[in-house]
Amino acid sequence: MRPRCGSAMKIHSGGPVRAWETDLARNMRNAAHTRPFGRVSYIEEYKEPILPSLQETRAVVTLAPAKSSGLADLGAPLDDAAVVKKGRIHEYLQHLTDGNIGRRFQDIRIIGIKTVEAGVLSAKFFVQFEVFGDNTAAPANGVGFEAALFAGERPLASLSSSSLFLPYANFWYPNRFVFEVPIDDFDQADRLEFIAKPEDVRAV
Repeated sequence: MRPRCGSAMKIHSGGPVRAWETDLARNMRNAAHTRPFGRVSYIEEYKEPILPSLQETRAVVTLAPAKSSGLADLGAPLDDAAVVKKGRIHEYLQHLTDGNIGRRFQDIRIIGIKTVEAGVLSAKFFVQFEVFGDNTAAPANGVGFEAALFAGERPLASLSSSSLFLPYANFWYPNRFVFEVPIDDFDQADRLEFIAKPEDVRAV
């Protein structure tokens, strides 16, 4: 077929090639060198998600001598010689580093019991509370909490838990822990400092 007058033509071994076809091929080659493939760009731009983090938060629970009534669920052998101390906080909030509430504690109760069982005198403190992950999910192996007994400003025994019972977010879960302490520390203790430790969590 003979080209029309005025049309440009180049000849190569495969036959005639129009100029606009040559320009199209050149543009496609340039685009192939400069345009990233979709799969590669996703890999290059992927970043690990930043996990929300709970701040360390402290609360002080005042301990005072108390009656032994209402402790049947603890199973302690309570006689006339038993000594009981109690303290309570109704609500306690643990915030995230961005200022939002990340975890809620309620009805924190501290119960100290000094009594004799099988001829042996012992002193124990029970730490009980309900905990709620406020749109945050706890890691499988959490950090738990710490606590410290004080006599005035003087520190006594340190207490530590391994983790909280908090399998899912946005639900209240009861927790109970018990710690045995020296008799002298029990007798002198007048307050307990509850420490919610910092922890990375997952937003829900």
